[in-house]
Amino acid sequence: MGYRRSAWIMAGVLLGATSWVNATAPEMPPSLRWDASTLGNHRYLVQVDAPAAAVHVVIPWRRRDAHPEQVAVVVTDPSGKPVGNVLRGNIDRASGELVFQAAQAGVYAIYYQPYVSVGRSNYPTVTYATPKDSAEAAWSRKIGSGAQAWAKLPQASVLRYEAVDDFDAYTGMERTATPAQVQALLAAHPSESLLLFPETRANPVRMFDSIPESWAQRGAGGSLSERALRGEYLSFQIGAWAPRGKVDNLRVEFSDLVGAEGARIPASAFTVLNLGGVDSIGKPFSLRVDVAQGRVQPLWMGLDVPASAKADVYRGEVTIAADGVAAQKVPLLITVGEGQAVAHGDDDPFKLTRMRWLNSTLAQDDSLVKPFTAISVNGPTLGILGRDVKLAASGLPAQITSAFDERMTGFAKQPTALLAAPMRLVVQDGTGDHALDASGVAKMQRDGPGKVHWQVAGSAGPLQGEVKASLEADGTLTYAIALTAKQATTLRDIRLEIPLNHDVAKYQLGLGRQGDRAPAAFDWKWNVQNNQDGAWIGTVNAGLAFHLRDEHYLRPLNTNFYHQQPLRMPLSWDNQGQGGIRLRSQPNAYLAEAFSGPRTMKAGETLRYDIVMRVTPFKTINPAEHFSERYFHKYGDLDAIKAEGANVVNIHHATPINPWINYPFLEAGAMRAYVDAAHQRGMRVKIYDTVRELSDRAPELPMLESLGHEVISAGKGGGFSWLQEHLDGDYIAAWHVPENRDAAVINAGQSRWHNYYIEGLDWLARNVGIDGLYLDDVAYDRTTMKRVRKVLEARRPHPLIDLHSASQYNPRDGYINSALLYMELFPYIDRLWFGEEFDYEKTSPAYWLTEISGIPYGLMGEMLQNDGNPWRGMLFGMTNRLGWSPGSDPRGLWKLWDGFGIAQAEMIGWWVHDTPVKTDRDDVLATSYVRKGKKTLIALASWAPEKTAVKLSIDWHALGLSASKVTLVAPAVDGFQPQATFKPGDAVPVEPGKGWLLVVE
Repeated sequence: MGYRRSAWIMAGVLLGATSWVNATAPEMPPSLRWDASTLGNHRYLVQVDAPAAAVHVVIPWRRRDAHPEQVAVVVTDPSGKPVGNVLRGNIDRASGELVFQAAQAGVYAIYYQPYVSVGRSNYPTVTYATPKDSAEAAWSRKIGSGAQAWAKLPQASVLRYEAVDDFDAYTGMERTATPAQVQALLAAHPSESLLLFPETRANPVRMFDSIPESWAQRGAGGSLSERALRGEYLSFQIGAWAPRGKVDNLRVEFSDLVGAEGARIPASAFTVLNLGGVDSIGKPFSLRVDVAQGRVQPLWMGLDVPASAKADVYRGEVTIAADGVAAQKVPLLITVGEGQAVAHGDDDPFKLTRMRWLNSTLAQDDSLVKPFTAISVNGPTLGILGRDVKLAASGLPAQITSAFDERMTGFAKQPTALLAAPMRLVVQDGTGDHALDASGVAKMQRDGPGKVHWQVAGSAGPLQGEVKASLEADGTLTYAIALTAKQATTLRDIRLEIPLNHDVAKYQLGLGRQGDRAPAAFDWKWNVQNNQDGAWIGTVNAGLAFHLRDEHYLRPLNTNFYHQQPLRMPLSWDNQGQGGIRLRSQPNAYLAEAFSGPRTMKAGETLRYDIVMRVTPFKTINPAEHFSERYFHKYGDLDAIKAEGANVVNIHHATPINPWINYPFLEAGAMRAYVDAAHQRGMRVKIYDTVRELSDRAPELPMLESLGHEVISAGKGGGFSWLQEHLDGDYIAAWHVPENRDAAVINAGQSRWHNYYIEGLDWLARNVGIDGLYLDDVAYDRTTMKRVRKVLEARRPHPLIDLHSASQYNPRDGYINSALLYMELFPYIDRLWFGEEFDYEKTSPAYWLTEISGIPYGLMGEMLQNDGNPWRGMLFGMTNRLGWSPGSDPRGLWKLWDGFGIAQAEMIGWWVHDTPVKTDRDDVLATSYVRKGKKTLIALASWAPEKTAVKLSIDWHALGLSASKVTLVAPAVDGFQPQATFKPGDAVPVEPGKGWLLVVE
């Protein structure tokens, strides 16, 4: 078992406990030993030798919960029936005193943390039962009370502690020291303000407000002895306890390790993960670690044993100091064996070698990702895939052009100009308007084929301006604009002007508006209740998203948790609620104007007016590939899945080969076998894996707790029982799967766990062979998404990444559009699944186009909520997924597609100005799938409120067909349409909310 949790349990429950058990800990079967939902997860077994009116027992439970006296105890007899006559004596963290009626001899069970779970099963609210007096009054009087009366009673003997399963069991590191033991330890160290306790990786520190009994028994200090292979990353920890007062600014130094024959492992091979590392964007950082009075701070350390190290016993030391605290040395004795570790030992997660992944910089570079091309630089004009950005002297865009055509499958001869005039950053004071200007754009600096950056210094009236900006190959423009007052000044406004051409500004989403036609006039103000800092405005083949920020921006939490880490209002743009955005349709332009309102600035004061812009679309769509990939979204028999017509399988969590949410490493062998079997059948397998939450099954969880809230978000705790019983209480409870008792906590928005995630995907692609990811909402940013794409492309041929999102447009999520929230990720994914709570029935075609389909951004998508609307979906090339629910059955459409040959057709959407098939109504739309000269598939869908009939206007020349030689046939498709035939010019009846698929040949 190595360092698997069950090994920790078996060793841990008995650690230093020979005085309180009379039997060894039992083998824990995989099934539940009792009904935890009524009795809780923990019990002690006690032996009663003979029937008695009452027996007395003291349970040495050494509990970690703060108030055991407030939690009920349930006693059951040898048959499992509850005992009613129970009296509680002294109940504290050290022990629990009970008297209970024993009608028969045998083994009695004492359950000491019974709980009640209410609410939604996937987000349970677990509360612990409070004590109730169930004893009969006459029995209680007869037994009496007090130590003298109870001392005369027969004594039950404690046999052992048991847990409902080995995962729920308390480890030895969760067995608290008694007050007497703590006092004895302190007496042995009367003047020390910081006590150190070395621990191997096999015993992760789990408590932060108490010390374990094992520490009190063995005493502070001592050495750390551990074994490792050559090339292994050896993790270990030193617990730092501040019993008498706060200890500030822990510092750690290592010596070289020296072998018996003089071989050395340099001190540089050590790391201290709590004191810093490399963040998720590749920048080194350091952390200050303070220890509050009474708290325990584990310092997790790692030794990267060189692969060339000589097998030997190495000795060295680690020195730990703090402000005002004398340095203490902990001797290290590391035995390096003859064997060679494979991949640093990473193939076994329980060895905790993967903690070095937290500081990984894998794929952290400016190389290209398919299909993007190297950025070209031609004076002030920067060229990227399908788009050009021409810079003004201010460093802001003077013009942006898009060469994507309306079909979104290629490029037009004449590019579309997005801007009616150059963008301007304007400072307004009492003397008028002053646009940020400079003598010219500084020379471009190339960071790599995928990124260039530039810097401009200029002025805007009373303010000095410095612009630092970059463009990446996907179309992301990032501006850090610092405006500094030359002297004290009073301003009327600082604003950004984005004048768009009218033919580009057709649609708009964001700022509290769902995707629709761009409004003639709209006003918006900052509000922390809403996750809104910008908008997207555009048409299918040309658009611009923009977000307003400052240097303090931190990505908010999403998916029900926005309000626990909301948007930080930018001090510059928000200006204490005076800032906002105006959208105005003007004679010469559609103006998006971000203003910040009046303010005063002191001499030398600097404000950051940062902007992130994204030029859309990011890439072309590939309908042929899209229609060839047939999804089955459920774990199942591969032969049966293939027989249904699917060739890509999405493996969710809570399945046999991927049981634990966002931790897909513990059944890697089974997953590999399944993936290999799929590949043998010409199928691909993608897995559910993201970083929004983390399963409690992750062996690294204790270490992540030691990082404070770098990785695990702060919160009110609660949730499923395991979280409450084994975590420190400051977390946000997340998704729970009751079937396998998997519980998760919410991760912070940006952290080093993203580095771990990237390394984990690389490991899965190399060792398991996964073909991609199914992302169920995402808590990471574009930088991490790029890295995801890079590692998968480096390891797997044509990896697939899908993004599913429930609609975030609700008060829980701050009324953010999912498309806008995740647009930064769109360049690096292949397909959208938008998703639960999206409205497919009462929304407009513009909503479908901009919020659901993905087409204006270079993506295609699928439907989910209530199995979607298949008629409207076909206007955008969308259907639902097989296997998810009984209603999700696209097999009839797949059969029609294959019979028609849709993968060989050109998709021409209803939004294309010269689409060859149109209807005579604005509320019944047509998209054509054209196999020119052969046949065409016409998708019709209605938004009309009643049954109607439409006539089709068909450009027969564009189809390569003759009206006199064709018929329009609707093949029968179960659940979609009956068989029907129409002639050119016939009125086609259309039911409200439905439509047709007509084959013209």
